[in-house]
Amino acid sequence: VYKRQVQIDNDNLKYSEKFTDINYAGDDKAYHTLDIYLPEEVKESYPVVIHIYGSAWFSNNSKGAADLNTICAALLKAGYAVVTPNHRAISDAKYPAQIHDIKAVIRFVRGEAKKYKFDTSFIATSGFSSGGHLASLAATTTGEKIYTLREETIDLEGSLGNYTSFSSDVNAACDWSGPIDLLNMDCGESMKMNPSPEEQLIGAPKDGNEDKYALLSPITFIDKNDPPMYVFHGRKDNVVPFCQGERMFNALQAAGVESYAVYEENGGHGYAMYSEENLGKMTSFLDKVRNSKK
Repeated sequence: VYKRQVQIDNDNLKYSEKFTDINYAGDDKAYHTLDIYLPEEVKESYPVVIHIYGSAWFSNNSKGAADLNTICAALLKAGYAVVTPNHRAISDAKYPAQIHDIKAVIRFVRGEAKKYKFDTSFIATSGFSSGGHLASLAATTTGEKIYTLREETIDLEGSLGNYTSFSSDVNAACDWSGPIDLLNMDCGESMKMNPSPEEQLIGAPKDGNEDKYALLSPITFIDKNDPPMYVFHGRKDNVVPFCQGERMFNALQAAGVESYAVYEENGGHGYAMYSEENLGKMTSFLDKVRNSKK
């Protein structure tokens, strides 16, 4: 399904082609579908950004609300193909199903590159809130398939979809207000739920299962081989505390990963985060990484 030369939602989101409800897993599940937007300027191929919606991992069908008029609109304007995937929710499957879905999306982008005009020399992940968690996790686990932490071993790759022979590595990532260190969500003011979303995602309390929570945390996997990353977090975020973004940036810097951060003084959880300046920093960062690869 596709449309040509359509402008929607106050003319923010402009694209030449849109493909909707494409299944990336080879099944009939709505939570395994994605949408694709191609920039207004028609070209033979486009670098790709996979942008993941936020939902505290509770939604399995929010790709149509994935920051389309802010982050995605800016990416399209800058010449990036935008892929917005659904993924399994807490109610569908426990972790690591969610990162298996995102890895399958990345492999799908490579496997279907010709059909959808993807330039797979540059694939980045981006996401807001729990989507920022998954985008960051995809980046920090680039090159990692099986990971063991003391007594716990996790399969980070999965075997979903028709393109398991393709790489799920990414070239850059943008984390917008994501939870990064799930062992330490109490580092500042945050959303209070009992049980917490991360407890529901793991299916076990934190006490006694610390290694499982560490393996849910992008910060655990950071090393010097990770792709460049940009962290955006609001100092007034009362859902995912600001200290999460700060810890992520500090850990990336300590590991020697090319990394940048915006700490928005009046930024909340999505509120006052998407200024033209911040969106420009995102696209300039992606352009810089892409051009350095060339």
